[in-house]
Amino acid sequence: MTEKYRTSSTRTPAGAGRLRRGPRSPAEARGAVRQILCEQSGAGGIPCAPDTLSDALLVASELTTNAMLHGGGITDFDAEVVGQNLYLSVSDRERRRPVALDPLDRHGRHRCGGRGWPIVCRLSHTVQVSDLPTGGKRVTAVIPLSVGAERGHAVDVERA
Repeated sequence: MTEKYRTSSTRTPAGAGRLRRGPRSPAEARGAVRQILCEQSGAGGIPCAPDTLSDALLVASELTTNAMLHGGGITDFDAEVVGQNLYLSVSDRERRRPVALDPLDRHGRHRCGGRGWPIVCRLSHTVQVSDLPTGGKRVTAVIPLSVGAERGHAVDVERA
């Protein structure tokens, strides 16, 4: 049985007098993901193991944090359970692709950041980065919900 659960989308920008939907912060993204996984588990779907929930929450945090810090803000967020996978998509205003940084800077000092993208790639089965027609990009991570599913094997970066 395939079940779909979606969060509210922010497909149109918030303007004066318009309520912005969807998560505006990593904490709100984690709350949305937790709610979706709890609902699907309670609806007779795939039970979500604690480690899987932790992985999904971490990926949601990293994707939304990256959109806020490096992408000009979150323009869209979707979380959806399809079959035995959680699809997390975060869009932002920046076309630049995420990159993994060397843990040391050019002077040999340890960097404070730069570990989020490798974490997303490691915890996800696949990751896809697509350009949006209106500008910006969409990063979609697929997180397996079934126990023993493979992770961190394919990263697909494509231009739409």
